[in-house]
Amino acid sequence: MKKAMLIVNPSSGKEKAIEFEEDVVAILKENHDEVTVRFTEKAGDAERFATEACEGTYETLISLGGDGTINESINGLAEREDRPDFGFIPLGTVNDFARALGIPMQPEKALDVLRERHTKPVDIGKINDQYFMNVLAVGAIAEAVYDVSPEEKSRFGPLAYFIEGGKALKDKTPFELTVTYDDKEWSGECFLMLVALTNSVGGIESFASHAEVNDGYFHVFLLKKLSLPHVIKLIPDLFNGKLQSNDQIEYFPATNLKVKSSKDLVVNIDGDEGFPLPFEAKTLHNELTMFVKKQ
Repeated sequence: MKKAMLIVNPSSGKEKAIEFEEDVVAILKENHDEVTVRFTEKAGDAERFATEACEGTYETLISLGGDGTINESINGLAEREDRPDFGFIPLGTVNDFARALGIPMQPEKALDVLRERHTKPVDIGKINDQYFMNVLAVGAIAEAVYDVSPEEKSRFGPLAYFIEGGKALKDKTPFELTVTYDDKEWSGECFLMLVALTNSVGGIESFASHAEVNDGYFHVFLLKKLSLPHVIKLIPDLFNGKLQSNDQIEYFPATNLKVKSSKDLVVNIDGDEGFPLPFEAKTLHNELTMFVKKQ
């Protein structure tokens, strides 16, 4: 008997998740004998349901929700035996993971990805004992995203994060950082550290244009200089996919990281507040089998 599970976060996407529940169930019933629907009510529910899908001989798991729901689902699947194929309908604000996988931003079009049932192995990251799908960030600019309200997200979309990040420029101070990676080390002062798993960061799909969803690497960017003239020079390279070659940026690929600082810093994990430094992170190559858009 082929079984599928659907995780629904009723509050995601201005409560749009409920609107698409029946559509997803109908698509799943085309290829499965049994479809189980689980509704989240609190933090941690999606992770628990995803773990249940690994233990209950499910072949497919689909999540209907925003970035937080997708992140929780991945945490429930990672490094477990008998993981089902995983897919999702993006209902978040930025949806970087969906952008990287070629999943349409419009939920109605994203349903077609589930109909096609085309899968691809995809990398995820592990930081300490937690898993993530897209990006780690360290620095005052990264921490500024915590101040973005739900209203600002709805009104401005991904731009809301850049507005708050811009406000952080006026209080900019560099911090000391030591990064040990793949038996190498970088040590110095910087204003921002970004560790990208995919090409899309903050809704900018050219941020790490050379990154692939299953290349086995983190793509590490360290911003060494920060002033209005420097930012103006960065912008063209940012949108042309050439950020890694900018002389204000220290860039390197890595499969594992150890990051520490003498300053009290907190790592941002997929847009949410994580935990204080130091931390260790590694890539989990081809960890998940994901439903993606057929090229």
